[in-house]
Amino acid sequence: MFSRLLKRELLRHWRKRQDLLNPLVFFLITVSLFPLAVTPEGKMLTLMSGGVIWVCALLAAMLSLESMYRDDYLDGTLEWLIIQSGTPYQVVLAKIICHWLTTGIPLVLISPLLAVMLFMPQMATLALVTSLFLGTGILSLIGSVGMGLTVGLRQSGVLLSLLVLPLFIPVLIFGASAVSAAAMGLDYLGQLAYLGAYLAISMVLVPFVSVAAIKVSLH
Repeated sequence: MFSRLLKRELLRHWRKRQDLLNPLVFFLITVSLFPLAVTPEGKMLTLMSGGVIWVCALLAAMLSLESMYRDDYLDGTLEWLIIQSGTPYQVVLAKIICHWLTTGIPLVLISPLLAVMLFMPQMATLALVTSLFLGTGILSLIGSVGMGLTVGLRQSGVLLSLLVLPLFIPVLIFGASAVSAAAMGLDYLGQLAYLGAYLAISMVLVPFVSVAAIKVSLH
């Protein structure tokens, strides 16, 4: 059942490839603008590169959250899947994993190129890729709760940001901190361990919370 749900989600996103490209293009453009707006000097860019890439990745992930539930809500499919299918947990988990695969993983894959552009050291680039791999999964999980609560609202963008940004801040802090520590030659495994623990806890709890949030919106 779960494999069919995940396949359905991947096919649904593939049919709207333009929506998949928007976060990636936004990520590329915003990171590329920082050297033009601040300074092209290598040492300065090295110091700020981790924070810049992480902030832009967070905003790009938020940009794509509406694709998680909105289309299925508008045509009534979401209500049927959640209430009548008998597998609401698997439905939500499939949507979260699909969002991570179609948004988070592309951001992770393109990040080394942007790291080179911002003069990031090789060790820091490794920390960046690892932290983004863990962190984007958390962003998809937490974002599903906010999107579940606001899916029934016409103008949900600002409210969604207010709901999820406080929960995104720890991910941003520890993700950027891991990159900064690696750039200075310090140990960054503690930050990655925090992100891993946050991801593990979120994987267990968040799908259930998302199901409850969607049911509130549907009723």
